[in-house]
Amino acid sequence: QVQLVESGGGLVQAGGSLRLSCAASGRTFSSYYMGWFRQAPGKEREFVAAIEWSSGSTYHAGSVKGRFAISRDSAKNTVSLQMNSLKPEDTAVYYCAAGPVARSVISPREYDYWGQGTQVTVSS
Repeated sequence: QVQLVESGGGLVQAGGSLRLSCAASGRTFSSYYMGWFRQAPGKEREFVAAIEWSSGSTYHAGSVKGRFAISRDSAKNTVSLQMNSLKPEDTAVYYCAAGPVARSVISPREYDYWGQGTQVTVSS
């Protein structure tokens, strides 16, 4: 049974930093992409960042490029999202996801497995 468990969310002031982690278990992810998505109240789920597990190639949304960085630790089977220079508009529930991604890393439909989400709140 595949499990993705996020941790590290919380409340932070604008300009601050947080580090999210996703512990993955239940299968081999070497052929998968791992992604972070977020969803704010009343908005659709949006792509934040993704990493190809085998190669380590990364992808970041334009809105977070230069501020957020996705990484993975193969030994620990974890994926992290380092978030710096946080803004109030980054406030959302952040989800970890895993999937084979045949076409587009930014599409939630490409991901088969999802975590329960962790809340990130950035105060102004």
